[in-house]
Amino acid sequence: MRRFARVALLCLGCGVCSLLYGFSQLALSLEQEPGGGRERQARDPAAPGARRQAGGGRAAAGSAGRGEAEAGRYNYMKTHPSEKMHLAVVACGERLEETVTMLRSAIIFSIKPLQFHIFAEDQLHESFKNILDGFISEEKVNYTLYPITFPTESAAEWKKLFKPCASQRLFLPLILKNVDSLLYVDTDVLFLRPVDDIWSFLGKFNSTQIAAMAPEHEEPRIGWYNRFARHPYYGVTGINSGVMLMNMTRIRRKYFKNDMTPVRLQWGEILMPLLKKYKLNITWGDQDLLNIMFFHNPESLYVFPCQWNYRPDHCIYGSNCKEAEEEGIFILHGNRGVYHDDKQPTFRAVYEAIKNYSFGDDLVHSLLQPLELELRKTAHTYCGRVYEVFVKQLTKSIRDLYARRSKGR
Repeated sequence: MRRFARVALLCLGCGVCSLLYGFSQLALSLEQEPGGGRERQARDPAAPGARRQAGGGRAAAGSAGRGEAEAGRYNYMKTHPSEKMHLAVVACGERLEETVTMLRSAIIFSIKPLQFHIFAEDQLHESFKNILDGFISEEKVNYTLYPITFPTESAAEWKKLFKPCASQRLFLPLILKNVDSLLYVDTDVLFLRPVDDIWSFLGKFNSTQIAAMAPEHEEPRIGWYNRFARHPYYGVTGINSGVMLMNMTRIRRKYFKNDMTPVRLQWGEILMPLLKKYKLNITWGDQDLLNIMFFHNPESLYVFPCQWNYRPDHCIYGSNCKEAEEEGIFILHGNRGVYHDDKQPTFRAVYEAIKNYSFGDDLVHSLLQPLELELRKTAHTYCGRVYEVFVKQLTKSIRDLYARRSKGR
């Protein structure tokens, strides 16, 4: 009996000691909770018990998480430079001044860094270097000069297609293999708002879209493709390739439907067969080939409004780009040499204003106001009757630029 009592007493003692030890550990854990608990969650958010908080504890954890996310985003921005926007242009013959003016317009308003890919005839390279090195800041803009390059076995055919070097743009996905996305523009393009804004269309592409362009015409009654083309073309009035945004990774991976073979062909495989089949039926060279390709693959094209590629045809027969009337011109495309003759003085006035602007000068007094005076002198022309659309977006771009600078001080 005594032996049983001793055993019972020993068990009771052990139980009391265990209970006291448990209480002491609980108290210790409560003292350490403010620091230790959050630190464990930060290291391993998926650890068991990480979400087992209620009421104020859950709110505090959410607040801390947001704070860590904000700090992480800030640190990312400090250690990773902003995404570069890649812009390509092809310059041959008498296109040096025009190309430089286009590049100047891209630099003035753009926010993210720019990488220019300039494809030019060898004799133009030194002139480009001398001019661009004079006003380009490496913090915001870099450029690379390339020779005009066509496939060796068919170089002569490609060079003489439409205009000298124009078809070079077709080979950009194959030459710039390490560039994911690219904005190609003709030399006679002027940016009246940041390049960032058209670049943002890449984020609007659905899973099948590989490129973006604007329609060739808004009004079918004056359309060229729907009245005269002897080959397939995209949509109702065709597309204009003077401003072409490309996801080149998707272009390189895609297999294209075509009317030459039941087998789908990749970009590098389809170009020469297309030229051989249609070279006697095309008028506008590489643009016609792009129209044929997207006729057979319409799901691959994103179409942006006419204000992103505003040409004389949008006003010389009366204003027919409603988006430009409402919001202004975003990208001006002075095709047919209108920057260099007196046929369309509104286009020439914008070109001259940007060409003569000196970086660092006040944009309102040195660019906008002189331009408005010149545009008023063109009111006797069809495009001059709507001269307000030429400065509406430009005015906003200048205002936004100065607002950004004020916030950055």
